[in-house]
Amino acid sequence: MDHARITQAWTSARAQPGRLTAFTDAVIRRGAAACAHPSGARDLPVRIARHDLAVRQVRLGTAVDDPRNPYQHRGVGLAVDTGMLGTSLLAVGPPGAGKTARLVGPVVEALWLQALAGQAAVVVVGAAGAGLGPDEAFDVVVKIGRSDSAYDLDLYGGATDADEAGGMLAEALLGDLTLTLPGGESQRASTAIAQLFGPFRAAHGCFPSVPERRELLEGAPAAWLALRKVLEATGQQAQARELDARERQAARPGDIGTVLAERLALLDRPAFAHFFKTDGASRPFSLRALEHPVRVRIDLPERGYAEASRLLARLVLAQFAESAVSCADRSLFACLVLDDASHTVTSEALRAIQRLRSANAGAVLTLRTRDDVPQALRSALLGAVGCRMAYAGLTTWDGAHFAEVWGKEWVETRDVTDRQIISDEPLTKVLHFIPRVATGKAATAQSVTVRTVERERWSASELAHAVPPGHAVLSLTSVRGHSAPPVLVNLNG
Repeated sequence: MDHARITQAWTSARAQPGRLTAFTDAVIRRGAAACAHPSGARDLPVRIARHDLAVRQVRLGTAVDDPRNPYQHRGVGLAVDTGMLGTSLLAVGPPGAGKTARLVGPVVEALWLQALAGQAAVVVVGAAGAGLGPDEAFDVVVKIGRSDSAYDLDLYGGATDADEAGGMLAEALLGDLTLTLPGGESQRASTAIAQLFGPFRAAHGCFPSVPERRELLEGAPAAWLALRKVLEATGQQAQARELDARERQAARPGDIGTVLAERLALLDRPAFAHFFKTDGASRPFSLRALEHPVRVRIDLPERGYAEASRLLARLVLAQFAESAVSCADRSLFACLVLDDASHTVTSEALRAIQRLRSANAGAVLTLRTRDDVPQALRSALLGAVGCRMAYAGLTTWDGAHFAEVWGKEWVETRDVTDRQIISDEPLTKVLHFIPRVATGKAATAQSVTVRTVERERWSASELAHAVPPGHAVLSLTSVRGHSAPPVLVNLNG
């Protein structure tokens, strides 16, 4: 750990010569403890996986010595690094298959270590009590809906522009409905939010809180009137015109503002009364902090608030993508881990995931079944990620999509057939008759036909019935374009 951390600091110091003196002084004074993480930690108390910090890899398991695995991969260890996570990873398997314990746990632990070495930033999102790591292993823990949470979540992701904030919030509120709403509704929703948030920020110096936001989207006359008075008193004529435009649109039948207000009501609940503050009374965490080697865990209130949790997961994904792409310093690898991405994947989210690859960032998504993704996006999801993982217990219809994306390969087959020898020559007939009397079988000859045929690497039936418990089929792709075929992996090995 010390070697990895100081090597990273040395690389950064060489890139910025003005820091060489400070780096040298720190190493002389503190030795192996120099350039420590802001938390002061130099290692994890306990490790659950095997790591190679020199190449930033974490071991997931061992490739099985199975005829379906390529010969060169049989019996060797299998690991992933940030070069592969940078293409994003999708894991699909039923509950209890081991996605959290055997994939999310080792990957998050590797990112913890790399964050302590100043090489990565990680954001982990999952249900409270999902076993994503102890609080002590994180720098920031946001427990939404719990009074003991030391941090709040910034619903605007640190944005100062109304259009940027409106786009992220519209994706969270309506992202799962974009395929059922009329075309262009997503853009209209983003515009409607910006037409209210811009004037509010100009009048009060901050974005509205959840109750204020809901009143404005519902078109409450008192809220609009109070906002207009402040704008007129401060001479904000341009913002007043934005508010007038929103008022005219709200008067039309089927205005998108009503739908937005209904979805926003999921967060306007007593359980969240102490969260999502904008008045400075709390400690909001913004994903703009990805420019630092920060370790973050966001606990979603799954029990009783499933829809609100999905909304917040979509919001975090949208904010993460926006922050990672706009980050000026891309020396740190940024990774978002969604322990359960059900109802989180949208068409905009797929485009965001594809943009992460060029921003030195990636995402790890797990699903119980691909039925948790809209049907129109299922094939696109597998195409958007570079690493794909199918766990034991997969259904045949889920396996069919993996079989399709993994494609086919040319294999050599040997067909052996036995045919009876029939001869017209008397001597040959006698020679064939003697063994037939002795054994009761006619004389036969074997013929071997060798053919090259195209066959699926893994069929849907094999994925559903031939993957043992504790195993998974995994294919990997690196950001440089190197790829490995699907390999059956023993995750316990």
